[in-house]
Amino acid sequence: MMIDMNTEICDPTELAALRDVFASRPEAIPPAGWAVVRSFEAEHGIVLPEPYRTFVAEICDGLRAGPPYYGLLPLVQTPSDWGSDRPERMLAEPFPLTASWLWEEEESKADEETVSRQELEDRIDSVYDHGSLLLGTDGCGMYWHLIVTGPQRGHVWLVDENGAVPFGTRPDSSLMPGTPGFAGWATKWAKSRSWFAEA
Repeated sequence: MMIDMNTEICDPTELAALRDVFASRPEAIPPAGWAVVRSFEAEHGIVLPEPYRTFVAEICDGLRAGPPYYGLLPLVQTPSDWGSDRPERMLAEPFPLTASWLWEEEESKADEETVSRQELEDRIDSVYDHGSLLLGTDGCGMYWHLIVTGPQRGHVWLVDENGAVPFGTRPDSSLMPGTPGFAGWATKWAKSRSWFAEA
């Protein structure tokens, strides 16, 4: 079950929590400012979800120390291992998922069933490239996405070679428990807690 969030109005409590996590860190990249945020939004035909929108404009536009492991990316960057031959990212196209999808199992069946390998690859590509902003990487092809378009707007997802899983579907149970959204994801990192549920 996914939790609905208010992604239109910046919650002062979430913004204060983000300030506590990022503002005092010497390696924090200065905020991008509202002009850069609005220009990015106009270029991509989107409005960034709150509180990330205000966070980038007023608090910090990236942090080399994380989250995730290789750092929180500035608004306009992609991870160095993303690949230059990838298709153009289409942020205005809705992110296609509303629940976890482990496509590794489907890949082995693709040739045997009605879904062709090409159809499956097209669906997987849309998870990587539609409706999300790249927050950063934990390495080994594990990318954190902030969903900017579609029903999952405001949620953070982990997408890797095996599938896609949302962070914080419910605080008490899921593969990645926690408070959903960018502020919940960032504050969990600041507490040095594992992203995944303890076994």
